[in-house]
Amino acid sequence: MKDLKGLKVNFLGDSITEGTGASCPETRFVNVFAAKTGAVARNYGIGGTRIALQQTPSVKTRYDQYFGGRVDEMDPDADVIVVFGGTNDFGHGDALFGDVDGTDTDENNFCGAVRALIVRLMERYPDKEIVFMTPLHRKSERVTTNEIGLPCHVLADYVDALRRITAAYGVPCLDLWSTSGIAPRVPVNCKTYTADGLHPNDRGMERVADRLIAFLHTL
Repeated sequence: MKDLKGLKVNFLGDSITEGTGASCPETRFVNVFAAKTGAVARNYGIGGTRIALQQTPSVKTRYDQYFGGRVDEMDPDADVIVVFGGTNDFGHGDALFGDVDGTDTDENNFCGAVRALIVRLMERYPDKEIVFMTPLHRKSERVTTNEIGLPCHVLADYVDALRRITAAYGVPCLDLWSTSGIAPRVPVNCKTYTADGLHPNDRGMERVADRLIAFLHTL
């Protein structure tokens, strides 16, 4: 994808996509991406949302607008679809993790929901570029229970699942976990690139945008 100028890009994600952590709309990574490439960027990020279905209703109902349920709400004429999620499935989701090597598309578990999301996107955008991005590192990524007290896998398991499931479908996956350079458990790095140990600040947002631009140029 040599020239991104003029391409219509749909961004499906959570609070990082929506822009939490940025100091103003212009510094959200989606907006930075548009400014640097000349692409038309459409932001479908909703804070607190997850890829898998929630079993118990959340305190805020908007958190339960899971990714697969929002696919049909996105503009259908996109050239590229970028999916950026998974950190909330780890952080406060109550869905089962599922089987990374399975084949089910049960949206009640994370792995099944990822597969279901890929299929749904392929059906809606059959000849377009679909790209996933793995979660970034966060301060609390190795806990044994999540924010609502349920036993959970570590965040790295969710990252690995996204890598492996997207590969199984031939879907490009930008591995921000391994390549972003954002490491909030290192205090100076946390201050440099994040607003709160999870959401990127302006410098972090620009870094995410730059990594995505470079990645799309390789496709």
